[in-house]
Amino acid sequence: MNSDLPIGIFDSGVGGLTVYRALHDRLPYEHFIYLGDTARVPYGTKSLSTVERYALENSQFLVEHGIKVLVVACNTASALALPKIRAKIGIPVVGVIGPGGRKAVEVTKDLENPRIGVIATEATVASDAYAAAIRRASANAEIFQTACPLFVPLAEEGWSEEAETHSIAAKYLEPVNEFHPDALVLGCTHYPILRDVIRQTVGENVKLIDSGEATAEEVEELLIKNDSLSDRKAPPTRSLCDDLDHFYVTDAAERFARVAERFLGSPPSKLEAVEVFGADALKIEKVKA
Repeated sequence: MNSDLPIGIFDSGVGGLTVYRALHDRLPYEHFIYLGDTARVPYGTKSLSTVERYALENSQFLVEHGIKVLVVACNTASALALPKIRAKIGIPVVGVIGPGGRKAVEVTKDLENPRIGVIATEATVASDAYAAAIRRASANAEIFQTACPLFVPLAEEGWSEEAETHSIAAKYLEPVNEFHPDALVLGCTHYPILRDVIRQTVGENVKLIDSGEATAEEVEELLIKNDSLSDRKAPPTRSLCDDLDHFYVTDAAERFARVAERFLGSPPSKLEAVEVFGADALKIEKVKA
């Protein structure tokens, strides 16, 4: 495989931009293709079969654009669709839940009975995927999970410092503080935008785990293992959202650009609105043509 192929990332919307940022920061020599399925967000209210279908369509779209590894930045798709994706496409696939769970265990490994909290969307908490990932990595960890659904719109609006946001965080995180976690997994891609208010609410002694950063670490390890790191030698003179990375959305491109600027500091230089088809639809379109 050509090591200079880009890394593909898909999310149900804009939240995966925090995963893109983590990958970009850790792997500045790499190029990225990002797909936000903004026409069909949110995934958390959809059935298993629907999430699998959407995830496969998104994966196929990115594979056909030529990528060397696929990062599933959507927590719902990571929880429900990874087995189907891995069975259907012929390149390495990395989700965000496994890396986030393993990182929480790693940072608490010196504790006999680590206490690990998880905050996520209602759908991700209901899936129990983070708890399962933590249990696979540690037989002794005590786990507490709770949903913080209003964190998503607050992050997208850029309301990270408002008094209302602090009040909502205090209410959501009260049971977390009662649990007294050693580590807290930010189990939604939007939540790192509110890292400061979460930190102020849970205290300095709790280790915050950004699943996007943990995923970027594991992607780097995978590329090294597969000898697939980019061969580009020139020092990177790059910034987030520059014209070396390509962004696609399935709807609402202007809104995506605005939120991207809030999350990343600049809007994407290359942003296109596209329709995403699965493998069967592609065959139909080719026959009709």
